[in-house]
Amino acid sequence: MFPHASGCCMNISNFSPILNFAFKTNDLSLMEYTRYDQDVWIMFMCTTVKPGGTETMELNSVQEGKAEVLMECNTVKEGKAEVLFPKNVFYNPVQEFNRDLSVAVISQFAKDRLTDSTDGKKSKQSKVKQESDCMEVDQKDEIKDNIDIVNDEKEDTTSTDKVKDEKELELEPGKKYDNGIKILEGLSASGLRSVRFGLEIPGVNSIIANDFDENAVSFINKNIEKNNLQELVSSSCDDAAMVMYRNRNPKDHFDVIDLDPYGSPSKFLDATVQAVKDGGLLCITCTDAAVLCGNAGETCYSKYGAMSLRTTSCHEIGLRIILQCIESHANRYSRYIVPLISLSIDFYFRVFVRVHTGQGKVKRSASKMAMVYSCNECRSFSLQRIGAMIPTKGNNFKYSPATGPPVTDKCEHCGSKHHIGGPIWADPICDIDFIDSVINRVNDNKDSLKTSERIVGMLTLQKEELQEVPLYFKLDSLFGFVHAETMPLIQFRSALLNAGYKVSLSHAMKNSIKTDAPHNVLWDIIRAWVKDHPVKPVRLEDTAIKTLLEKECTTKVSFEEHPEANPQSRKDKLLRYQANPEPHWGPKAKATRTMSNELQEERKRKLQGKKGKQKDQIEEEEENDTKESDGNNEEVKKRKLCESELTDQDQENIACQNEETASPKSKKQASWMTAKNPEERRKDPCRHFIKRGICNYGDKCRFLHCIPSHQSPEGYPRY
Repeated sequence: MFPHASGCCMNISNFSPILNFAFKTNDLSLMEYTRYDQDVWIMFMCTTVKPGGTETMELNSVQEGKAEVLMECNTVKEGKAEVLFPKNVFYNPVQEFNRDLSVAVISQFAKDRLTDSTDGKKSKQSKVKQESDCMEVDQKDEIKDNIDIVNDEKEDTTSTDKVKDEKELELEPGKKYDNGIKILEGLSASGLRSVRFGLEIPGVNSIIANDFDENAVSFINKNIEKNNLQELVSSSCDDAAMVMYRNRNPKDHFDVIDLDPYGSPSKFLDATVQAVKDGGLLCITCTDAAVLCGNAGETCYSKYGAMSLRTTSCHEIGLRIILQCIESHANRYSRYIVPLISLSIDFYFRVFVRVHTGQGKVKRSASKMAMVYSCNECRSFSLQRIGAMIPTKGNNFKYSPATGPPVTDKCEHCGSKHHIGGPIWADPICDIDFIDSVINRVNDNKDSLKTSERIVGMLTLQKEELQEVPLYFKLDSLFGFVHAETMPLIQFRSALLNAGYKVSLSHAMKNSIKTDAPHNVLWDIIRAWVKDHPVKPVRLEDTAIKTLLEKECTTKVSFEEHPEANPQSRKDKLLRYQANPEPHWGPKAKATRTMSNELQEERKRKLQGKKGKQKDQIEEEEENDTKESDGNNEEVKKRKLCESELTDQDQENIACQNEETASPKSKKQASWMTAKNPEERRKDPCRHFIKRGICNYGDKCRFLHCIPSHQSPEGYPRY
C-alpha cells in the first residue's frame, strides 16, 4: 500500500505488460508506480479538479483481460452528456458541430418517421370505415343522411386524432418508446455520441454503442451508468461490419446507422446498406479529405471506385464521390439513396441519406452518375452523364447509354488538355424541405445546441445553392489564371444575373460561383473586366492566357448592381464560413495506448514545417561544404609547398606517425589512397575533379583525374 493516499483499493494480477499508474494529489503532484507480474493492492485518488478549468481528472479502473488497470481520465461535458475520456483517446471540441448537427437531423428524422407511421394507420382505418358505411345504406335519402353523419363523425375523429398526435409528437428525450427508432453507432470510442443521442433525441427505442476495443467498451459502460441510460443505451464489443451483417434480416434492421470512422468508411458501406430499414437514415463521416480532394486519385479509386481531381471544386467533387459510392453499394441489393444533407465541413465530409428499396428506381442510377472533364489550366469543366432516360408512353422510360463526349481533345477556351475524373453523383445533394424543418428545429432549441448558429448558417447556405448545377468556380482562381485584378463578388454575380442566368454560392468554398451560365459567358465577363483593368504584357506571353483573352466577347456584359446579387444569408449576417477556432484544430492522430494527447501534440509541433526545415538545413550544409572545400583547397596547396621543402626522411617519419594514430578504418582507406601504382586505382573518373577541376586528395585520390572525351564536365552524371 502507498502511504498518504486516500480512496479505494484495487487488485492487479497476471498482467504482463508494464502498468503505469499516475496519482494526482490535491496539489497536482504526480506519482508513478510500475510493476510486473505480481499481485499488488494499490490505494488511489478518486478525483481531482484542475484549477480554473471545467474538466475533471479522474482515475478509473478498466478491465484488461483478467486484470483491472487504473487509467487517468478526463471528464468532458458536451450538450446534456458528461462522459469520461482516457488520456490516450483524443477529444476534439471542433467536432462538437458534427455531433450537434447529428442530434438535430436524427431528431427531425425520428419525428417524421413517427408521423409517417401514424398517417399510414389513419388512412387504412378511414378506408375501412367508408366501406362499412356504404354497405349499411340502400336508399338514396338514407345515404345522404348517413354521409352527413359520417362526415360529422370524421370531423370529430380527425380533431381528436390531431390532439392525440400532438400529444404523441411531444416526445421526451431520455425515455424509451416501444414504437421508437433503433440507432446503431458502429464506431463509438468513448460513447459520447450515443450518450448524447440517448439524452437529447426524443422518440428512441434503443441505441447500440459498438466498438472493437474492449477498453473503449468498458468506458462506454461507465459513461452509460454515469448518465443513467441503462434502459436506453447498450454497449457492444464487436467488429462494426459484423454487427450490421448479423442484422441483415428485415426484422432486425436499424432505423438509423451512424458511422464516424478514422479515415474512410468504404469498408463498412456494404454492410451498412443491408442493415438499415427501408426509408432509414445513414449518417456517414469521411475524414480522408485529402484523398477525396485529389491528392491521391489512385487511392480514391481503390476505396470509392472513382477518380478524384485536384481542382477548385474538389470539395464538392469529394462529396459527390461519397454519394456515388453509397449508391453503388445500395444498387447491388435493389436499393437506392435520397440525399437529405451533404456538407463539406472543415477537414471532413458529413452526409445524411435515406435508403429506399425499389428495382424500378435502381434502373435510374446510371443517369444520376457523370464523368468530369476538367481543364488543367483554366479549370473549366464539363460533365458527361453515364446513362440516359428516354421518356416513352405514360410514366415509363427507356434506359440507354449516354452519348458523348462533351469536349474535344483540347479545352475550347484556352487550348489546354483535360483531366478525367469520376464517376460522381450528378443529381441534387440535399432535400430543401428537410433542411427547412431542421433549421426550424434548431431555432427552437438554440439553448441545447452550442453550435446552433453555425448549423443554421451552413444549412441556409446549402439551401440557397443551385440544386440542378453540380460543381462551382472560385472567383479568385478565375481571375488568378489570367493574372488580373479580382472583381468584387457582388459585381460578378450582378453581371451573371443581368445576363439572365442564375447564380449562387457554395457552402464548400468561400468566394465560390455556382451558375447555370455557359463557361464562355464567364470568360466574356472576365474579358470585359480586363479591358478596364488590363493585364501586364509580360503575362500575355503565356499561350493559354493569350488564347483566352484574345477571343471576342459574344455576351452583352452589364456590371450594374442587381437587387438579388447579395444573397439572403449574407444580408442576415449568418455564420457561414467559420474561421479556425483554435490552433492545431484539424484532425487529431489516431488513438493509441502508448502515446497521450499531449505527447502527440508536442510531436506535431516539432514536426510542423519539417520539409521547409530540411530545405534550410540542406542549404546550410551546402554552404558549409563549399566553405570547407575552399579552405581544404588552400590547405592542400600549402601542404604541397611544405612537403616539397621536406626531405625524404622527414616525409617517411610523418607517414609513420599518421599510421600509428590512424584508426583501423582509415588504415584500410590508406591502402588505396596512398597507392602509387595506377593499376591499384579504380578506372572511374573522379567526380570532384570533373566538376571543379581540382580534387582535395590530389595524387592520393583513388579515381582517375581526367575528363571523358564523350562528355563535358557539367553534364557528367553524379554517382
